[in-house]
Amino acid sequence: MTNKILVINPGATSTKIAVFHDEERILQEVIEHNAADLSKFTSLMDQLPYRKELILGFLKQGGISETGFSGVVGRGGLLAPMEGGTYEVCGGMMDDLRSGRYGYHASNMGAILASEFARMSSCKAYIVDPVSTDELAPCARISGLPEISRVGKFHALNHKAVARSVAAEMGKPYEEVRFIVAHLGTGVSVGAHMGGRVVDINDPMNEGTFSADRAGTLPSLELVGLCYSGTYTHEEMKRKLCGGSGLGAYIGTKDLREAWSMVDAGDEHVKAILEAFVYQIAKDIGAMSAVFCGKLDRIVLTGGMAYSERLVEAIRERVDFIAPLKIVPGEEEMKALALGTLRVLRGTEKAKSYELCKH
Repeated sequence: MTNKILVINPGATSTKIAVFHDEERILQEVIEHNAADLSKFTSLMDQLPYRKELILGFLKQGGISETGFSGVVGRGGLLAPMEGGTYEVCGGMMDDLRSGRYGYHASNMGAILASEFARMSSCKAYIVDPVSTDELAPCARISGLPEISRVGKFHALNHKAVARSVAAEMGKPYEEVRFIVAHLGTGVSVGAHMGGRVVDINDPMNEGTFSADRAGTLPSLELVGLCYSGTYTHEEMKRKLCGGSGLGAYIGTKDLREAWSMVDAGDEHVKAILEAFVYQIAKDIGAMSAVFCGKLDRIVLTGGMAYSERLVEAIRERVDFIAPLKIVPGEEEMKALALGTLRVLRGTEKAKSYELCKH
């Protein structure tokens, strides 16, 4: 029997929708939302009826009934710290997403929309490996300041999907491989995958290498001085660190292709910044290798920037002595959501409870 899965991935300016028959993607659409349309709504949750109608229109146009799905999956939003896996959507989860208890993001609508469509098909709604996935080992939580603990918050969906895929190519279950996975996108997250868990990871909003528009780890005393300089408000400082720093602040562009073109045109400043970018990624990978005590199967590079052969080769020069590299460019969020749901529908994985697994 074929499992028919609806995948819903709401973003700030788009809604991605796909229909899968088991592993096969039958339909997919990215519906863009212009500022004028979204300006009509005072909050994210006010957008739910609008986005629901767009999804219904997509299904109707594709000749697909909204009542015949085996499972519906939404992108997991900002939730309590929790272990990775596929979760059945529940009332408590939706309450946390609606209230913004752990933060507001367009992906908070994913589970709620999935629940709406699952009700039409009398099936269950799920989320898979949300950004709040937190599987850190106890020693990895210690920050150096008792008032602050490190938490897991990263590109969990793509990290785990890519790690599972590479493990399958090796003929091993994900739970038996030892990988460093580096997601190279707008944010950069480098994680240690061991025993089917991400036991250490940098939060790409807070630490690790600088990236396209994020500052990463900074000298703490100098940062405190900047915060208390009177130049910036609290909100301005947060926007500066996450959105107004990184490559964009140094060289005036977040586009890696444009940056390489500037290097080719002889721009020595841009060349120096890109060398630092590579250097910091490699340092993060090298530091993460200590987690494995030398017993590491692969270093996996993924995310949009992994399409850049020049970036990949520059990283390879610095880290290939540690372990073999595997390059899996881009990210397949829609397929990862579908496959997580399919594992539950086939009984190879048990759906987890949000209330039982959140920290």
